[in-house]
Amino acid sequence: MPTLVNYSGDDEIYSGGSFYTNPSDLGRLYSIVSNVDVYSPACKRARISAPFLFESSGFEQNMRPSIEVLPDECLFEIFRRVPEGKERSSCASVSKKWLMLLSSIRRSEFCNSNPVAEEEKETAAPVCNDVEMVSCEDNGEVESDGYLTRSLEGKKATDMRLAAIAVGTSCRGGLGKLLIRGSNSVRGVTNRGLSAIARGCPSLRALSLWNVPFVGDEGLFEIAKECHLLEKLDLSNCPSISNKGLIAIAENCPNLSSLNIESCSKIGNEGLQVIGKLCPRLHSVSIKDCPLLGDHGVSSLLSSASSVLTRVKLQGLNITDFSLAVIGHYGKAVTNLSLSVLQHVSERGFWVMGNAQGLQKLMSLTITSCRGITDVSLEAIAKGSLNLKQMCLRKCCFVSDNGLVAFAKAAGSLESLQLEECNRITQSGIVGALSNCGTKLKALSLVKCMGIKDMALGMPVPSPCSYLRYLSIRNCPGFGSASLAVVGKLCPQLQHVDLSGLCGITDSGILPLLESCEAGLVKVNLSGCMSLTDEVVSALARLHGGTLELLNLDGCRKITDASLVAIAENCLFLSDLDLSKCAVTDSGIAVMSSAEQLNLQVLSLSGCSEVSNKSLPCLKKMGRTLVGLNLQKCSSISSSTVELLVESLWRCDILS
Repeated sequence: MPTLVNYSGDDEIYSGGSFYTNPSDLGRLYSIVSNVDVYSPACKRARISAPFLFESSGFEQNMRPSIEVLPDECLFEIFRRVPEGKERSSCASVSKKWLMLLSSIRRSEFCNSNPVAEEEKETAAPVCNDVEMVSCEDNGEVESDGYLTRSLEGKKATDMRLAAIAVGTSCRGGLGKLLIRGSNSVRGVTNRGLSAIARGCPSLRALSLWNVPFVGDEGLFEIAKECHLLEKLDLSNCPSISNKGLIAIAENCPNLSSLNIESCSKIGNEGLQVIGKLCPRLHSVSIKDCPLLGDHGVSSLLSSASSVLTRVKLQGLNITDFSLAVIGHYGKAVTNLSLSVLQHVSERGFWVMGNAQGLQKLMSLTITSCRGITDVSLEAIAKGSLNLKQMCLRKCCFVSDNGLVAFAKAAGSLESLQLEECNRITQSGIVGALSNCGTKLKALSLVKCMGIKDMALGMPVPSPCSYLRYLSIRNCPGFGSASLAVVGKLCPQLQHVDLSGLCGITDSGILPLLESCEAGLVKVNLSGCMSLTDEVVSALARLHGGTLELLNLDGCRKITDASLVAIAENCLFLSDLDLSKCAVTDSGIAVMSSAEQLNLQVLSLSGCSEVSNKSLPCLKKMGRTLVGLNLQKCSSISSSTVELLVESLWRCDILS
């Protein structure tokens, strides 16, 4: 038989194949038998790996690999038997279809998975010891709270990437934290991608969704069904998520401890009510700009979780005095409270919150743009919060000097006071608060308080506030030399002074403050104080050179080389010096480089046009200790000089 057909000896069986070359013969043969095993000699090994499709007029060849012909049910059974690790990752890399199919398989459905062992693994050791964490900016992977984290932003946020994360992290201890910020405009994140995460990452403990309009309740249903260890949920600008998704989380994730909801237009009172009832470990809640949320939801949440809820933030909600009364009565465990833009809350609401005597553990309070904060309600809050340590008032236009002084008298535990854009506060209120704040106030910050006018104190200086260590007065144009001199006498133990943006102060105002500071200044920021001269810097270096570590003179155009001489001679521990836009020259740089005791780590010469290429040797010498050097907008320093510095100071980060 081999002789008759000139057969070389390699007998092969072709299943469903054909050796006819005439398409019409093939059609007649196929009409007789469509699938037979034909004994045929192979003159040339066939590379066709899929069956032919025949028609009366010809045939078409399906170029798909033979395994792709298998239905998804068969592939599912194959993939669920693939071992975890490189084998499974290799399968996921073959095609998008295989990746999505692998990501649709739940961890419990793999044949080599042990549900009991998996649960113990998720509880005891969320992350393998050999996992190397890298920067989130590099691969979207960081280490946070001891477990694996992935972060997708903008164009990188797609269902395909989520599927890859679900498959890839399963062999590395499981995903613990997922952040999705933004979404691809063409192939954005949908419920399918979130479902892949839920099925492949049951160890997920923290989920953050920002600006993902195509993710709805179905995605949260899958998360709730599979990720029972979820502890933190952050939803921001998710218009497709409603109460149903939030209720599913509450019913299936009893470990939920932190909830953040912002600009979710479909979430209302019902969702918060169920969260309060079914999440006994909830200790932190932040709700912002949700139009459907009102008194019913907020009050139900606060009253149900009153025993454990410690951090509460409410902003831009349609709540009234009733919700604040509930906070004052049930907030027995609250330590941090932030209330912002509550337009429907009146003075009465804040007054009741303070007088309810329930905020005994409150330590930090921030109130922003609330018209209900007045002198009366502010004093009531101080009397009802005996352990209050930090107070921040922003844009509270009805708080005056009387209210501030009364608050300072009643808040005996206050350590930090910040006032921002409170324009009815004047110099008298500041002096009164400092003299009545007790013995614990350590920090005072004033920002953009336009009501402060520069004037000499018309009364004897009250008793000093000897415990104040930090003073920040920024961008208050009315705060001048006379006001600064008064504050300097009241605060003899200052160590940190920030006077940035006070263009009206002069040497005569700041010199008394420098002379009255007994403890020794450590950090001084005088950026934008354009009227100060070398006399101030010389006095600062002479009086506080033994303690000064940071000095910012950005924009002080009257500062010259004389100041650098004083710094070089007196400042032993100065590590950060900013001379941006000062009138220093190469001579001043040379003086600093020759000072043996000066060990600067950060130096900024941005905008110093008088510093030229001549300072190259001096900068190289100072570079032995420098880790940061700013040479931006130095017009007299050439690019070649900068390149030489980069080569020499390889440990220093140089901006040019």
